[in-house]
Amino acid sequence: MQEETLLTGTLEPTNEPYAIAKIAGIKLCESYNRQYGLSHGVDYRSVMPTNLYGPGDNYHPDNAHVIPGLIRRFHEAKLSQAPSVVVWGSGTPRREFLFVDDMAAACVHVMNLAKAALDLHVQPMCSHINVGFGSDVTISELAHLVAKTTGYTGQIAFDASKPDGTPRKLMDSSRLNALGWQAKTALEKGLALAYQDFVHTTTTATTRSA
Repeated sequence: MQEETLLTGTLEPTNEPYAIAKIAGIKLCESYNRQYGLSHGVDYRSVMPTNLYGPGDNYHPDNAHVIPGLIRRFHEAKLSQAPSVVVWGSGTPRREFLFVDDMAAACVHVMNLAKAALDLHVQPMCSHINVGFGSDVTISELAHLVAKTTGYTGQIAFDASKPDGTPRKLMDSSRLNALGWQAKTALEKGLALAYQDFVHTTTTATTRSA
């Protein structure tokens, strides 16, 4: 998905309110830039991230996103010695994931770009920049990576009766790459850091409750 594909199709129904809020923010920044510009000290820059994960994530059992949700599920399955873990869907959809520290680094990089250099790659009505890792994995591959990271050795089953969602979500980050930035944290390393954070978070919470 390139930056230019934004607003060229129908928004995904389950994500529509969130998507509209994000798009409104981007368009607000573009409007400020066009109306006021540098002559008034205005230079707003917008980035569009792919799926993020890492330390400080939400590991809630009911509303966590895919990676923190899987981390919690496989961790608890390991502790309880559950023979299997069921993952929703067929496992075939592909998703892209970016470590949160890489996202922060990308934001700093974009903010520090000279405006003349940035203007060579963006348009006034399409000024946002995609921030992605550059490759994707299947949900099945992700589940097996999370199981390995947490030390879970049981079986992994996929419930194909549950919805898969969009078959593939992969951003084209070539614009940001051309501006001199590339993601550095491989998924395996990022998952290890995320799991370390989860264990620390849950251990701290247990100690406080005791």
